[in-house]
Amino acid sequence: MTAEELDIQLFTTAIKQASGYDFSNYSEKSLRRRLAKVLMDNKMDLKTLVAEIRKNGQFAEKIVKEITVNTTELFRDPAVWQAIRYRILPYFKEHKVINIWHAGCSTGQEVYSMLILLNEVGMLDKARVFGTDLNSDVLEVARKGVYKYRFNIGYLDNFDKVIKENPYNYEIFYDVPYSKYFEIDKNKDLITMNKFLTEKAVFKKHDLVQDDNIFPCKFDIIMCRNVIIYFNYNLQNRVFQLFHESLYPGGYLILGMHETILGPYSSFFEKKEQFYVKKTT
Repeated sequence: MTAEELDIQLFTTAIKQASGYDFSNYSEKSLRRRLAKVLMDNKMDLKTLVAEIRKNGQFAEKIVKEITVNTTELFRDPAVWQAIRYRILPYFKEHKVINIWHAGCSTGQEVYSMLILLNEVGMLDKARVFGTDLNSDVLEVARKGVYKYRFNIGYLDNFDKVIKENPYNYEIFYDVPYSKYFEIDKNKDLITMNKFLTEKAVFKKHDLVQDDNIFPCKFDIIMCRNVIIYFNYNLQNRVFQLFHESLYPGGYLILGMHETILGPYSSFFEKKEQFYVKKTT
C-alpha cells in the first residue's frame, strides 16, 4: 500500500469512527482531490486533521460536509431536460400519481427544475417529488429555495431553452415569465422560488452509501446526476441495486451526462438515449 493510500485509509477510518459516514468506497482519485482541498481550506496537515476529527464530533460532521461535492444548477444540461419534457413525462401522463426521487439533490435546483417542468405540462398536482442528500446544510438551502442571483444568472438561459423553446418545433415559443416560478431581486442578489414550489418539494437527509429507500413508495423516475462518478465500482453497483429495487418496472433512471451503468446491473436496465429504463421482466 502506498503512502497516499495509507493517508486515505487513515482519514476514512477516522471519519467512520467519529461520525458513522463511510467514504471507504469513494473513488480514490476523487477523494484524494477533495481531501487535499479540505487540508488547504482548514490549514492543517493530515495528522492534525485526523486528531481533530477523533476528538471533536462537530468538526467531523463539518469535514463530511466539506468532502461531499455540492454543485448543481437550474435545468442543468438543457438537452436532458428537453428530453424529460418531450420523451419521458408524456409516458406517465395517464398515471394517477407519479413519484420522483432526486438522490444527491444538493441545494435543490434540479428538484425545482422538475417541479417547474411538471407544472408546465399539467402534471404537478399528481406528482410527489422528493430530494435527498447526505449534507444537512445544503438541504436547508433547498427547503428555503433562495439562491444567489449573480451566481445563477447564466442558468436563466437554461430555463429559456427548456420552458420557452421547443427543440422539436422551433416555430413554437412559450412566453413564460420567470415570475411565474421565482422572484428575482437584483439589488439583494437573490432568486427566490415561489411558495407553491417550496411547499410541494419534500427534502430529507439520506446516505446513498449506507441507507435503503427511506420512502414508503417506489418511484417512476429517479434522478441521480453527477454523484456516482465519485464512487468506486463496488459502491456504484450497491447504488444501482438500490435504484433498481426502488423503481417500478418501466421506471426511468436518469444519470449524469458522463455516467453509465457498468457491471451486473447493466442487464437489469434498457438504455434509451441517455436514460435507463428498468426492465419489466
